[in-house]
Amino acid sequence: MKNLFFAGSSALLTDLYQLTMAYGYWKSGRADIGANFQLYFRKPPFGSGFSVACGLAPALEWIENFSFDASDLEYLATLRGADERALFEPKFLDYLGDLKLEIDVDAMPEGTICFAQEPLLRVQGPVLQCQLLETALLNILNFQTLIATKAARIALAARGEAVLEFGARRAQGIDGALSASRAAFVGGVAATSNVLAGKCFDIPVKGTHAHSWVMLFDSELEAFETYADALPNNVVFLVDTYDTLEGTRRAVEIGRKLRQNGHDLLGIRLDSGDLAYLSIEARKILDAGGFPDATIFASNDLDEHLIASLKEQGAQIAVWGVGTRLVTGHDQPALGGVYKLTAVRDAATQKWEPRVKISEQSIKISTPGVTGVRRYFSCVGGKCQNVADAIYEIGSETMDGASPNEVLIVDPLDALHRRRVSSQLECRELLESVIRDGKRVKPSPSLLESRARTLAELEGFSSGIKRFVNPHQYPVGLEAGLHEKKMALVLQAREPRSATPDFAVER
Repeated sequence: MKNLFFAGSSALLTDLYQLTMAYGYWKSGRADIGANFQLYFRKPPFGSGFSVACGLAPALEWIENFSFDASDLEYLATLRGADERALFEPKFLDYLGDLKLEIDVDAMPEGTICFAQEPLLRVQGPVLQCQLLETALLNILNFQTLIATKAARIALAARGEAVLEFGARRAQGIDGALSASRAAFVGGVAATSNVLAGKCFDIPVKGTHAHSWVMLFDSELEAFETYADALPNNVVFLVDTYDTLEGTRRAVEIGRKLRQNGHDLLGIRLDSGDLAYLSIEARKILDAGGFPDATIFASNDLDEHLIASLKEQGAQIAVWGVGTRLVTGHDQPALGGVYKLTAVRDAATQKWEPRVKISEQSIKISTPGVTGVRRYFSCVGGKCQNVADAIYEIGSETMDGASPNEVLIVDPLDALHRRRVSSQLECRELLESVIRDGKRVKPSPSLLESRARTLAELEGFSSGIKRFVNPHQYPVGLEAGLHEKKMALVLQAREPRSATPDFAVER
């Protein structure tokens, strides 16, 4: 989907302070200093034991189309400072007009199961360019990772039964609806009711009819009969406008007429009331009426918790329509992803110098350096299970030199929580090269492939991390050498200002 909401440039999808910092870099001669930024989230959403990386393809598309057009520059020229003078001088605006990205990007593919503190995205290049990407990258990846994670949890609750995304009318705006439909599909839903999302992303679309259809007619029976005449190959009746079980009996009556004309009743939808009880009773009516294959759909403010409860109650629901609580990330409306400067390239040596952001809150202390994520797993009889993830510094002798018998990882938030991982285990890198010198080096997979990745990756994790209440904490840690470097930087940053640290520190 290209530029659906922006007829021209979308470079101004940024916060003003990104542009004022860019101006400062340019004005002080620092625009081309090499920088490494990493995008990650600090806590998993929904109290989940896992998250699903999502939003990379639209983020890369946004980067590919990044440029300031004439109207952007004209608008920026109107901005004023506190003294009512122009905020940006004309030469800087000319610079922006000629700007071509020269960045490198490495990222987790969409559908990768990921965890807090792990970099989802690594961006390297001139600091001014990297800075201008921050807001849009966070906007895209935060929301889509949030919704993909919610969708994966809902799909797990459905235990293999189809989940349909029905949330367009309750989503936060047009872009929110489209982005949610896309991310929900990556997370595991089977289809969407959003026809524009179907067109843009090639997602299957599904739908029935609303209560207004039934209410237009003098009787429910007439409404069903007319609908069946109009769309005999798509007959799923919404049966709860007046009386759910009576509506089900009328659906059976029209279903028999459909069969006489070579069609069939595909199912009924329940949208209110005691869904467990009503689905059980409706199933009896459908079976007794000769429609054992008719599917019972359900909607009505569903989420993973309610679906899990209904399954435990023996509900006879086979397709779950989930709307508001999916597309809005109902119980956590935002993912707290951040984009931090973690290293600066020395102009003379071309070596990376680590940077760290410190805080009184340990969760807000960033991890310094240029880092990657390595996932260790064990395969027995063709079935592989993930064991642990190590966040490590690229070029680390411990990780990339003569390998020891084991790798020690340290919990980023609790240094006493450590785990030893055998280096004899198989492993893979989670971040892949996607952009070099501003150009794509590999195409994005199809959305169907990203969805398949999500489902396959979830199979590689224990049921403990996938449960909804008190999930097991999958082992993720900083490789010991990186942990020690981080601690040294933090301690030096907290020394009296008269002290001269060995490492540079971002404040």
